[in-house]
Amino acid sequence: MPLVDGYEKFKKDVFSLTKIDLNAYKEKQMKRRIDTLIGKNNCNSYDAYLTLIKGNKEKFEEFVNFLTINVSEFYRNPEQWEVLDKELFPQLVKKFGNNLKIWSAACSTGDEPYSLVMALSRHVPLEKIKIIATDIDKQVIAKAKVGLYSAKSIANVPADLKKKYFEEIGGSYQISDAIKKRVEFKEHNLLKDPYPTNCHLIVCRNVLIYFTEEAKEEVYKKFYASLAQGGSLFIGSTEQILTYKEIGYERAKAFFFTRTN
Repeated sequence: MPLVDGYEKFKKDVFSLTKIDLNAYKEKQMKRRIDTLIGKNNCNSYDAYLTLIKGNKEKFEEFVNFLTINVSEFYRNPEQWEVLDKELFPQLVKKFGNNLKIWSAACSTGDEPYSLVMALSRHVPLEKIKIIATDIDKQVIAKAKVGLYSAKSIANVPADLKKKYFEEIGGSYQISDAIKKRVEFKEHNLLKDPYPTNCHLIVCRNVLIYFTEEAKEEVYKKFYASLAQGGSLFIGSTEQILTYKEIGYERAKAFFFTRTN
């Protein structure tokens, strides 16, 4: 049953506690998710639940994990990765050389940054690759560092890369240390923290759909400022940048945008 009173105060309290701004998310959808979690924890008010997560580290981490949407897989939407592999990576290497600065924003459980390393390894020596991977949720970062995935999660990985970089362990698949070493994971809040600068490629997919239009525009503007001139932004198949021209992007392909000046 949805809780009636106290949500506005709860949002402020959550921001004080976690620096996650719930006002940036679509309210109806987010409130419904939170009310469900509160009910599962047998709390009858927002204040009671706040007291619980303040005093219980496990429940606090469960809350942050629940808020951040962690549905991820390797090479998600393979046809878009095909464009990345066949067109964008060759262009970026030609333009900027082998030492590309790549940021995987809201990287979830590591599927995306590890996919980027494998895809780029077809164009650049592995030891030259370095991906910055960030997420607001330290639990998913911990999972990413372990690097253990289900068969479903790695289903779209090209067969040669799967054979080369994964080891089957009890029905799950462990990604190799050679790939892990190429990714640096950090906690980062897209709505609050400073962004990396002079990026040649930023990948942020299927995350901003949960944000309000105002928050989305703010993030896309910050991504633009983060890119080097000629750098590219790769977004998800469920997303669009309605104001990309006003921000300054040029649409290179569907889901790929370039900073031109």
